[in-house]
Amino acid sequence: MTTNIIKRNYGNSNVPARTVTGWIDQLMQDNLNCFFTDDFWNLGGTAQRAGVPVNLRETDKTYEMQVITPGLRKEDFKLQVSNDLLTVSFEAQPDQNDGWLRREYKIQSFTRSFRLDDTIDVNTITAACNNGILTLTLPKKENAQKVSKTIEIK
Repeated sequence: MTTNIIKRNYGNSNVPARTVTGWIDQLMQDNLNCFFTDDFWNLGGTAQRAGVPVNLRETDKTYEMQVITPGLRKEDFKLQVSNDLLTVSFEAQPDQNDGWLRREYKIQSFTRSFRLDDTIDVNTITAACNNGILTLTLPKKENAQKVSKTIEIK
């Protein structure tokens, strides 16, 4: 799985805007820079726009993914791998009048997709759901695992 940790600096924070004109110029530059990012056009696949947060962790032998979905059970999810794309989805059923007088929390359908690289052993991916958190374990292929050992100096 390809993970990128990117620190984005949309403006030049090293140069303080000391005047009103400088401040306005900085504000315009920051907004202009944001316009040209993938996030602005929803090409970055960020969790904020998808509505379902995802945590991702890398260990020596696996990637671990948590999809935060309160109120859902394991039967509600559809997990699929097609070529190099892992898709996690949920299809909400039409609302039923179940006695609620007011409903501010609504479970909505979603689909999240993640591109897998060739280091993932697709045949051994596992998933578990506990307390509204869907946890996927994506094992790395043996040749892609990080090796750590102490080398003796002779």
